[in-house]
Order: sequence, then structure tokens, then C-alpha cells
Amino acid sequence: CVIRDDCPLIKGAVWHLNNIVCGWVSTVLYSVANQSGWNSTVFIPSFTDTKGYLTCCVLHTFPCQIVGAVEIRAGFPPPAPQNLSCLTNLTKPETLSCQWDPGQDTHLPTQYTLYTEIRESNTYVLPPGVHHYRIPRTGFVFFSEIEVYVKAVNALGQATSTPLLLEPLESAKFDPPKVLKVQAEPNRYGCLRLSWGLSEQQTWVTTVTLEVRLKTANSKQWSKEPVPVLRLMRQRPMEVCRLLHGKEYHIQIRVRYHQSPWSEWSNSNTAVTLEKAPTGRLDSWMKVSREQRQMPLSVHLFWKPSKKFRDNGKILSYVVSRQRQPTKKGQLCVTLDSHCVFQLPRGARKVFLSAGNAAGTSSPTEVEVFQHRALAAVSDVNVLPHDESSLLVQWTSIHSSIVTGYVVEWRPLWEMDPSLILFDHIDRNQSSTLISGMRIEPYNPYGISVYPRYKDGIGLPQTVEAYSRQKAPSATPNLRVREILHSRIELTWEEIPLCQRNGIVQSYQIFYWDEQGNTKGGKMLILEKRRVVLRELHRSSSYKAFIMVSTGGGSLNGSEVILKTEHRDYFTIILIVISSGVGLSLLIIISVLVCFSTHERLKMCFWPKIPDPANSSIKRFNTLDSMQDIPPVHDMQESSLVYLSHLSLLDLPKKGLEKMGGEITDDPWCHCSDTSDLGESICGCPHALSPSYIGSHQHSVPYATVVFDSPYSIQPPIQSHAYLRSESTQPLLEEELEEPSSPKEYQNVPIRGTSGEKDSFRECLDDGPGKGELCTLWDDFPLLRALAMNDVQSET
Repeated sequence: CVIRDDCPLIKGAVWHLNNIVCGWVSTVLYSVANQSGWNSTVFIPSFTDTKGYLTCCVLHTFPCQIVGAVEIRAGFPPPAPQNLSCLTNLTKPETLSCQWDPGQDTHLPTQYTLYTEIRESNTYVLPPGVHHYRIPRTGFVFFSEIEVYVKAVNALGQATSTPLLLEPLESAKFDPPKVLKVQAEPNRYGCLRLSWGLSEQQTWVTTVTLEVRLKTANSKQWSKEPVPVLRLMRQRPMEVCRLLHGKEYHIQIRVRYHQSPWSEWSNSNTAVTLEKAPTGRLDSWMKVSREQRQMPLSVHLFWKPSKKFRDNGKILSYVVSRQRQPTKKGQLCVTLDSHCVFQLPRGARKVFLSAGNAAGTSSPTEVEVFQHRALAAVSDVNVLPHDESSLLVQWTSIHSSIVTGYVVEWRPLWEMDPSLILFDHIDRNQSSTLISGMRIEPYNPYGISVYPRYKDGIGLPQTVEAYSRQKAPSATPNLRVREILHSRIELTWEEIPLCQRNGIVQSYQIFYWDEQGNTKGGKMLILEKRRVVLRELHRSSSYKAFIMVSTGGGSLNGSEVILKTEHRDYFTIILIVISSGVGLSLLIIISVLVCFSTHERLKMCFWPKIPDPANSSIKRFNTLDSMQDIPPVHDMQESSLVYLSHLSLLDLPKKGLEKMGGEITDDPWCHCSDTSDLGESICGCPHALSPSYIGSHQHSVPYATVVFDSPYSIQPPIQSHAYLRSESTQPLLEEELEEPSSPKEYQNVPIRGTSGEKDSFRECLDDGPGKGELCTLWDDFPLLRALAMNDVQSET
């Protein structure tokens, strides 16, 4: 950077590289003709960028003034172009397209030039950055060799690629050919005849190499190794052999010229090879039910093609027969499925299985009838996922000479179709097998069973559930409240459907918390019970809960449910009600027993014995008799007996007595009769009662009022007798007394120890010092004046 002396801005020089101040700056004074100034030089020790700008500045004020700049480019010499290839396009207009790999980037402008030499050299210059070129039809000949190479040039050097020598037609990629017709030739088993052709623009090519690929109708993949056909003349039919008999094939072809690239595959066409009778054996698996001995055997037979079996056509039926040569009489089962159920007599030892198509029937496969017996089973059966479409089954072998092998059976658990059951026979020396196929799918459950085969039967199976891949369940069970009490809640739930489990359920967990957010749960639960009891809860409190289900592939939380405990425990209420009922029942029972034990006393308290005059009779009372119906009095200081001291009886009309001639006969009122009110006879009579008299007067009672007092012997002389008027409303008219059923006269009851003399109540009318008083009292009771009272002294 040169700065003249007359520059008014100079105060110094500064170098910038990409706006960064550079070091190692040196300034030298120079002088030339008519000019003098300063020469500033900079040295850059390391430049790692591919591109940069270097500027020279003079200082006078800030910022500095740029007086000069230069662009710096860094790069590499061009490498030789690699992988040069050319491809001929036979579609009009025909061209030869070449391309190459430029190699490492030089970071510098590089020029590429394509050179071709046939009889003379041709040069094609390409724009920068272009690494391919299409040579026109005038620049090459189909059947003549041509040499092609590429040269690269930049500021630091040049390089040339390796020359490519080729015939343009051998570099041509043909259009996809056409399969015109495919058919089976008569008497050519396992062969198909194929007619084909090239595209219309390439029909001038006479000889090509052809390749064929095939697949059966039920297959999804084409054959891995196509069938090559070398040097095939144009439009000439070809034959493909060594195919399976009676199979429908899809066929495609592709072509090329010598070592040229292959064309795309042609359209697909189908044909069926000639059929033959099936050949080979069928693998079988028989399961015999264990029923009563007198019943025939129920057999379920499964089969599948063995590795050597060839159906040689479309199978029309499988026949299970008891005879080697199947006849209609001996046939047990005819089906198109791969399994069959039939019955056998107990003595059967073998059956025969054969397959048939339109061309014939295969040789029968002998199947021995082995019954399932309670023989030893294998142990430690374990299933591991091998990949998403296969499972590895392992078990512990049985070391016994009578073991002939094992049978591994598997089926999808979400479907019960027996046609989905698959099996495999395993050698006795193996303890593992890999089951695979299109039916093994991830996230679906499979039941895998291992049966040991013995010389004389089939052992017990060991079955496990397995998944080729697991993930979290698709759904969770719904929590249901079974019982709510004041301090605990019982929850239940149902199992998740198999199609939604997506794995083996390993645990259920219940999480619950109260209104304050205090978590109370989270423990593992037993899988089989599907119930849990939340204990130690508060009364009348709300809780939230949810269930989490975990499998081998993840976990899923269920929706929250709200729970609320009761204010009072129903069980406690039931206990209280039961206890109260039992207590009340006991009280009633005790009360009833007491009532029965004191029946007479209670009856006297609530229903006192009131004499019924119509149904009563007179009897003599003594002291003991008078005390029977008197309840004990505990409040009295001294106990005193109560004696009968006075009786007031009805009087008969006078004309009733006069009719008897002034004499008193045996009066029915004097006879002893039981009263319903007093319980004993109230009169004592020395005369015997006749049965006829008792029958006609046993319910008659005289009208009377009974008064109880102290004994007559100790009664004060000045005490007057008290008489009570009867409250009875029964009429005592003379007309009624004159009825034949009424008594005609009354008489006093003789006292024990007296002469038994009869005293008429009329005698009280005579003069006497002691009876006048009585007569005066009777006048106050006109209805009772016919009665006479005698004092009866109680027996002591």
C-alpha cells in the first residue's frame, strides 16, 4: 500500500482482513521521480478461509479511510473426475448421456471438458459446476466403439479422468418389454410357454438377453433369483420349466443387450401349470378327548403340508378314513379345512389321511391314535419375543427313553376358530423352537402349549400366554362401588378385554386422595381378586380415586371417580336394631312368663271378681276361705285377718211361703254350688243335692251384697252393721219370682255345731227383744226383708 507525502489524511496505515486488524505490518520510506511517500507491507502467516478481502486504511479520524483493497481466493488443484459412465437412450431422439463424479471441491472456478474419439476427436465444453453431458446422435455410432474422457482445469492445475471405451448399444437401457401370452403346453408338466416382444421403437434389435421372474397367486413376494435366458432371438417364444404342478403363476420379464443395464420389468401375465396327483406326506396332530370308557373316542385331528408335500394343483378335499384305501363306507371325515372332528371306537389304533385334487389322490398318511394320558409334562416353559412376527419358545426337556418328541401348539386367544390352531413337531433332543408366520402380530395375545409325546400316549400340556410385542393398554376398567361404610369403601372392576390389553397385565394400582390432596393409596393389588377395600377413611368425607393398569409395555391411568363415605355405618345401625329387637323380645317374653305365673293376682287387679246375682249361691265362709282372695298388704304394721260378718240376702214374697203351708222346704239357695265370682260356695247346706236339682240351678245366684270386716266375736257392741245397696240392675219383681225356675222360699244356713234347726225369715216378725231391731232395719230395705241374718262365728 503506497501513500504519498502530500496526502493530508495520513497519520499512519492500518491493514484489515475481513474487517479484522492485521499484524506484521512494516512501513518503508520510498522515493521515485517527482514523487515521494511511504510504502506499507503486511504479512499474513495463516490464511484458512477459502475467500477473504484485504483492505488498506489511513488514519486521520475515526473510522479510518480505505485507500485500497484486494480479494484473496484459496483452493486446491482439481482432482481427476471419477466414475465416468455413459448410457444410450434408444428412444428418439437417440442420445448418449455421460456423467461423472468431480471429486473433492477445489473452492476455485474449475472448467470441465468432455472429449470423444471415434474416427476423429470431438470436444464438448461444459459450463462451470456442470458434471454431465448428453452427446447427440451425430456424435456416436451404435455398433462402433467410442472412447470418452473428461478434463478438469482451474487456476492451480488440471486433471484428466480415466478413458471409457464402450459400444453405445451395450450402454443402452431398453424400454420395458411386453408379455403377450403365457400358457401351459400339453403333456409338459411344470412348464409354461411365454410369448413376448420389445417396444415398437426397439424392434430393430435382433438379439437380447432376457430374464424371467415368477410368483404364485397366493404369494406376495417374487422369486429371489430370476430365470436367465441367454441370446434369445427377437420375438421368439420361450419356455419356463421346473415349476410346481397345478399352480397359478404371475410372470414378468426384462431385457438387455449384452452387458447393458436391465430394462424395467414388463407387465404381469398369469397362467396355470398342469395338475398332477398330490405327493408327499401330511404332518398331523391328533387330540383325543378323555371321556367315559363305554363311550366312543372323540377325536380332533389337525394337519398341514410337510416340507416334502406337493399338492400339484388345487386341493379339492382331505379325506380321513379307517382304511388305507378310502371308500365311502370307511370315511370318517371329508373336508376342505385343515382340521376335522370325528368319533372312533375305543379299539381303534390308527387312521389314514389323504389329499385329493382334480388329477388324483395322494398316498395315504398313517396317523396313530394316541390318547392323552396323565403323563409327566414339561417344565419351565418360557416364551420370548424374537421380533414382531416370531416368538422363541423354550422348555426343559424330559430325560426319559420313552419320550419320542414334543408338539408345540399355538393359537390366537382372541378368536376361538379351530382353523387358526397351528402346531409343529419338535425332535426329542430339542428344547426350543422359533414359531413365526404371518399370523404372529404385535400387541395380540397367543396361547402356546408344549405337549410331550411318549411311546404310548401324549403327556399333559404346559400353556403360557405370550406377546411378540407389548405396549400400554388401550383401555382401563371402570371402578364400581360395591359397598360404602362410614370408614371404608369396597371397589371392584372387570377384566380388560383381550383385544384391548396390548400385553400381559402385570398389576393394578389404586390411587386415591382426600379433599386436601393427601394421597392415600398406590399399593399393588392382587390380579385374581379384582377388588380392593379402602380403609381408615373419615366419615362423611369425599375422596377421588383412579386405577392404573400396567403391562410389560407401559401403563395407563383410568378416569377419576368421586367417592363419599356415609355418616353412619349401616352395619352399626343393623347391630343396634338387632340388639334392640332382641332386648325387647326378651322383655316381652319375661313379661308374658310373669303374667302366666301371677295370672290370678293380675286378674284380681284388673278384673276384680264382682258377684253376679243371677249366677251366684249362698255359702258359709270361714276365716280361711275369706282370706284366699285378699291380696297381701305389706304396708300394714300388724297383719289382721278379715272376716265375713254380714250378709244381706233377698226376701221372698209372703205368698210364696204361704203356698208351702208355713213350712220351709229344702231351698235351692241353700245347696252348695260354685260361683264364678268368688270361686267357692257361699252357703253350707247339710242336705245332699240331687243331680237333677244341680243341673237346673247350678247357674242361679241370689241377689246379695257381701261386706267384709273384722270377726264378729271381737266386733264392738256399739258398732252397727253396714248394709250396702246392690248396684245390680236385674229386676226382682214378684211376677218373675213366681216363675217355676225361681226359688219359692229362703232359709238360714245352719251353723256348724248347731242343731240344724230351720229358721224362717218370717219369724223375725215375732216379738222379741233381739229381732225387733232387725225387722226395723229390714223395713228400710223392702226388697231384702225376706232375708234373715245369723252371725257365724269363724272356726278357730
